[in-house]
Amino acid sequence: MFTLIQKRPYYFLISTTLIVLSVVAMVVSTLTLGSPLRLSIDFTGGTLLEATLDRSVDPEDIRALLTDEGYEDATVKTVGDDATVSIRTRELTVAEIEALKAVLAAAYGPLTVRSSDTVGPTVGQETTRAAVYAILAAGVAILAFVAIAFRKVPNPIRYGACAIAKMFHDVIIMMGVCSMLGLVFNWEVDALFLTAVVTVVGFSVQDVIVVFDRVRENSARYRNEPYETIINRSLLETLHRSLATQLNSQFVMLAIILFGGATIRQFMAIMLIGMVTGTYSSLFFAVPLLVVWERNEWAHIFRRRPQMSTT
Repeated sequence: MFTLIQKRPYYFLISTTLIVLSVVAMVVSTLTLGSPLRLSIDFTGGTLLEATLDRSVDPEDIRALLTDEGYEDATVKTVGDDATVSIRTRELTVAEIEALKAVLAAAYGPLTVRSSDTVGPTVGQETTRAAVYAILAAGVAILAFVAIAFRKVPNPIRYGACAIAKMFHDVIIMMGVCSMLGLVFNWEVDALFLTAVVTVVGFSVQDVIVVFDRVRENSARYRNEPYETIINRSLLETLHRSLATQLNSQFVMLAIILFGGATIRQFMAIMLIGMVTGTYSSLFFAVPLLVVWERNEWAHIFRRRPQMSTT
């Protein structure tokens, strides 16, 4: 039998490296920018300009124009009809607002400004706090569900705890990658970031529960086999399903990133990062962590164990 689980020290080394790099990136970002992630105007507030142009326009074209003019953080959408646009960008002075209107007039002809206001963040502390509470509540629910569903397996709480550890593993790495992108490429996280995080948590936890369920079935079916062999067997039996399911989703996300609109590209990129991380951690973090816990290998978690029997 091909031994995947026996290589667990290498998996833990990869996960530890990614987590450490993620934490370092968020610390550097906090020291540099004042927050672990580079926040967009959805979190910080800014200026909202609503104007009616002389003709119908595509929001993507206006956004590209504003990016070229130095308004990289601007979000653009049409309001009511294709000729009226709402532009949200960083907080601007009166002179900067006039310059922005001049840019639009030069590109699209005469315009009528319907409103120009300084607005607060659309995603405040309460919304962010609610998302954090939702993730914590999901962790508690997962622990309770697994404890009940796996009650006939020895130490059922451990399965739930490993699933929760895997969930936070994915969230930390997602935040770390976004933090690095913010530092290197000035990539800002917007309101959709919270949506991506919660979505990835749901997908990734579902994947690891499937693997754990196969472990539960094989524990009853192969009672005379060593626990490590049962885990390895279960991992191999679910490997193709996990990869097929996740890769299908990831290919679609990659296609949208390459060929979709700019407004959704960053959201899909964050989703893709989370899905790739979640696929890896379902198979090569949560399951090996369960073996370490069951075999009480905490003292030598990064050391290679003797070869597992292949009989």
